[in-house]
Amino acid sequence: MSQVHLHLLITHLPVFGSILGAFVLGYGLWVKNDHTKIAAYLLFVLSAIGAGIAYLTGEGAEEAVEDLPGVSEMIMKQHEQFAMYALISLLILGALSLVSLFLTYKKSVFANTFSLITMVVSLISFALVAQTGNLGGQIRHTEIRTGAVQNTTGRDKDD
Repeated sequence: MSQVHLHLLITHLPVFGSILGAFVLGYGLWVKNDHTKIAAYLLFVLSAIGAGIAYLTGEGAEEAVEDLPGVSEMIMKQHEQFAMYALISLLILGALSLVSLFLTYKKSVFANTFSLITMVVSLISFALVAQTGNLGGQIRHTEIRTGAVQNTTGRDKDD
């Protein structure tokens, strides 16, 4: 498996892990269930690890596509910039999750406060990683770029 394959495979983990973890954590807070909150924290840690792997394999993926026709250098640079912000937010999320996990196990009075902070950071992280994924998709999928010409006739241009 090449860096390109690994990058494309792993990039979905932080996107879905951050939003799924937010739903699980929200539910855990609502029903006041520590086991559910712990599951969310573990999802967030896994998402942070996935974000790190995605970021580290990004350069290899860039090198594989940068000379292909239709690839936009501007979109690749935007994707790279957002990826850094997304990585930082997910690493913060992972660290907060570890602290929240510890506080939950210790039955600390600060556990709920950290759970709420973790929830807010997870939503911010999701927004950043979703935009990063959107920009990454636009690198090769020109049909999803803003202002892309849509073929509404249902026929190929050669018909």
